[in-house]
Amino acid sequence: MPVIETAIPSKITQRADRLAKLGLMGGAVMLALAAATVAANAETTITAHGISTFGELKYPADFKHLDYVNPDAPKGGEISEWTSGGFDSMNPYSIKGRSAALSSAAFESILEGTDDEVGANYCLLCSTLEYPEDRSWVIFNLRDDVMFSNGTPMTAEDVMFSYEVFLAKGLTDFRTIFATKVEKVEALDPLRVKFTFKAGIPTRDLPQDVGGLPVLSKAQYEAEGLDLAESNLTPFLGTGAYALGSMRIGESVTYKRNPDYWGKDHPLRVGTNNFDSIRIEYFADYDAAFEGFKGGSYTFRNEASSIKWATGYDFPAVENGHIIKADLPSGQKSTGQSFVFNLRREKFQDPRVREAIGLMFNFEWSNATLFYGIYDRINSYWGNSFMEATGVPSPEEAALLQPLVDEGLLDASVLTDEALMAPVSGDRQLDRGNLRKASALLADAGWIVGDDGMRRNDKGEVLRIEFLEDSPTFDRVINPFVENLRSLGVDAVLTRVDNAQMEDRTRPPKYDFDITNHFAQTGYFSGTELKQYYGADTADVSSFNAMGLKSKAVDRMIDLVLAADSLESLTTATKALDRVMRLERFGIFQWYKGSHTVAYYNMYEHPQTLPPYALGELSFWWYNAEKAAALKAAGVLK
Repeated sequence: MPVIETAIPSKITQRADRLAKLGLMGGAVMLALAAATVAANAETTITAHGISTFGELKYPADFKHLDYVNPDAPKGGEISEWTSGGFDSMNPYSIKGRSAALSSAAFESILEGTDDEVGANYCLLCSTLEYPEDRSWVIFNLRDDVMFSNGTPMTAEDVMFSYEVFLAKGLTDFRTIFATKVEKVEALDPLRVKFTFKAGIPTRDLPQDVGGLPVLSKAQYEAEGLDLAESNLTPFLGTGAYALGSMRIGESVTYKRNPDYWGKDHPLRVGTNNFDSIRIEYFADYDAAFEGFKGGSYTFRNEASSIKWATGYDFPAVENGHIIKADLPSGQKSTGQSFVFNLRREKFQDPRVREAIGLMFNFEWSNATLFYGIYDRINSYWGNSFMEATGVPSPEEAALLQPLVDEGLLDASVLTDEALMAPVSGDRQLDRGNLRKASALLADAGWIVGDDGMRRNDKGEVLRIEFLEDSPTFDRVINPFVENLRSLGVDAVLTRVDNAQMEDRTRPPKYDFDITNHFAQTGYFSGTELKQYYGADTADVSSFNAMGLKSKAVDRMIDLVLAADSLESLTTATKALDRVMRLERFGIFQWYKGSHTVAYYNMYEHPQTLPPYALGELSFWWYNAEKAAALKAAGVLK
């Protein structure tokens, strides 16, 4: 991506405990009632229009549209954006090739979330879903009007087929995790599909997990001999509002809105999918892309470069209002953007080495000198959210961490120390205090400075670190970092490669890098994806777990997060996991900004109040034909 500067009791047990304290039950009676309640709950089937991880759904069954859309938004026009590099595939679900931007836009899933709720999903391709209170299985009652973009109906057979194809041919980390979750999938009839989950595992998120899988057309897949694991320029059929319109391989791709889209009147879709077409233009580098925007090659830009935002928008089209420069509010949590270490390499096995390197990145100087002060430092994998660990652990967090301390997986200081924060540096590029701390750490780790000023271990090997990067705009950030490391005696270098090389070297099975940029992703209510991103089982097969993290402490904490059965217990477990992940020091947090910095030609409009968790320019913004005509009349656009 171009320059991104950018254990608590169950309700049943609680009820039994309350009755016992009131003296209304004897011990045996209490246990019998609790057991009976469990049995009854297991047999109770809930039928609903949606499902929430915890609490109630915001939108009732008869809602007409989402609160944050304009239900009367006009349809028409085009919106265009940019991305870097090129593409040679329309298959977004294979590690082979480089898929076109938005190539997954054609696909929908049975359930879909909203941009103003956390942990809630509603029926899109289904009319209702059924599940027991223990969520050990789920049945989706599919709508009878859902059509693929070629006009053929979607059935339960397509849903079951899609799951089986993803399990057999999907990304290895997906297969590794989902194979342990689902016992079987059944097409009960043409419009009913049932997922049964394996016994003895947390099921809290599983209905939403399987309901979020893309649905492909079985007929097209088999008739055209497609292969999910292979790079392919033939796009899979989906049920979505957009399908491939045209493409110039490696240069441009356009998606056209299907005028016969089945879901245009669906409550989740009213006021969305407003553009007739969405176009993505490819550019070799960030500067070329910016010049392309100024020249009208594309029309919407989500600005990720602080220097461009601060100094680049002084050209006439902005000054006369033909281009809008806007800073829009965002309630999204921080991205987790980091420099990550390749922990598969021996030199990074010692956490003292990782800590020392992290001390040499001077965020404060970078923000003041390079970023014009528009960023905040990331300190947490759940930053800018209520899941972020702060201060010393609460008693509830400590109770979860204590067993890991007892087993020697964590130092006892985790129980009393404040959550680890990114180091703070001074206003000069090289902070002398941090340099001394880093020097001591490396010396303790056995990396000694030689006569030539370079650090070597007892084998005589130089501590060499390569930063791998494919965006030239990161040079001004990484080069001062490299200079600081060389002052420490580290043979640090920046190697810039093209997009294809970047993907080849950072993806499995190669993982041929020392340090690179990576998004350490998490959800507000994190679930199974944590195993894909941070679990030991996926460390050598996952593009998400780029750093190759294999931590018994992290794995144990992930299991506690997955087992949490209330918002309170999930929050406690997530904060404890956040503490443990920070202590692993597998990455060096970078920066984020709590707003959307965008620029666009003055022919797009959006709802007055944006939802907290999305900008939504491709979803619920719309095109003003009169404004577009004025721009063309003025010669601003062709």
